[in-house]
Amino acid sequence: MARLFHRFDGPEKAPVLLLSNSLGTALEMWDPQMPVFTERFRVLRHDTRGHGRSEVPAGPYSIAELGKDVLALLDETGVGRASFCGLSMGGMIGMWLGINAPDRIDRLVLCNTSAQKIGTPELWAQRIAIAQTKGMTALAEGVIERWFTPEFRARDPEAVDKVRKMLLATPGAGYAACSAAIRDQDQLESISAIRAPTLVITGSRDPATPPEHGRAIAGRIRGARVVELEAAHLSNIEARDRFNAAVSGFLA
Repeated sequence: MARLFHRFDGPEKAPVLLLSNSLGTALEMWDPQMPVFTERFRVLRHDTRGHGRSEVPAGPYSIAELGKDVLALLDETGVGRASFCGLSMGGMIGMWLGINAPDRIDRLVLCNTSAQKIGTPELWAQRIAIAQTKGMTALAEGVIERWFTPEFRARDPEAVDKVRKMLLATPGAGYAACSAAIRDQDQLESISAIRAPTLVITGSRDPATPPEHGRAIAGRIRGARVVELEAAHLSNIEARDRFNAAVSGFLA
């Protein structure tokens, strides 16, 4: 298991909510949620392996490895069960946990994510090669354009710049190794085993994981609900108020 940088916020005796990040970000991507989520939860955030202040083992990684890192973190911090909210790669980790560690998950929120293969092998090979040879400066602006609508980039450049800084600080080797995990994951059939109450959040203008990918997830998980937000990929930032209300209402 990789050693994960992590932190708790919120009341010590409250139920635990674990937040899991997208590719190329650190735990600070959830800052817009913290004032709301910490009212009712002890929030556990972490940097995924290869990202932020966590270890960067040699890659490639798999979604199963990233999921096992999370289970090891729960064990290390003495958390028996938690609700889980993950976005993009974080949502893929959440699905793996829902399938493989159902006894550890209370409720599951899967945001702007996909259970099926996304992109092409050629696209991922190109991104991985750039991350390994040129680093994140060569990728960051293209990622920002996919993650936020032009209107939001104009309206809140400070929020966008915070994400840009996270991308630029991500180790190229870690980004490449996690890209391989996303490239190789295919959980569309196996997620029908998930029994945790599940909320799926999509972004109506998300080019990375379009709304139909979220609907495909919800169609295979018994009783899952879908909320579509007016946003691109990082809906927790672009549509923060509606996102916070949807997640809080579901978890309550």
